[in-house]
Amino acid sequence: MTKATEALLTVFALSAVYFALLTGVIPSTELIYNEILPYLPWWGLVSFGSYALATLGWGVLTFKDKEAKYKELLGQIDEAKAFYKTKGLNLD
Repeated sequence: MTKATEALLTVFALSAVYFALLTGVIPSTELIYNEILPYLPWWGLVSFGSYALATLGWGVLTFKDKEAKYKELLGQIDEAKAFYKTKGLNLD
């Protein structure tokens, strides 16, 4: 099973439980129904956004630790600069 399939299966299962709680198929107390369930989608969205930003930030922070990729990117930048110089565009 791929990571995308696992992620979609998890989202589907959590959504099914959420909607079952929301519609009353799974009985719950008034406190859960009125004060917790309405905010769960926003909590999930904010949590996912925080995770995504943290992962992106960590990747940027540790980019220089990956010497091969760092040198490859610098080579591509130099190659692009040389290409655009042949076209008459000065990027410096």
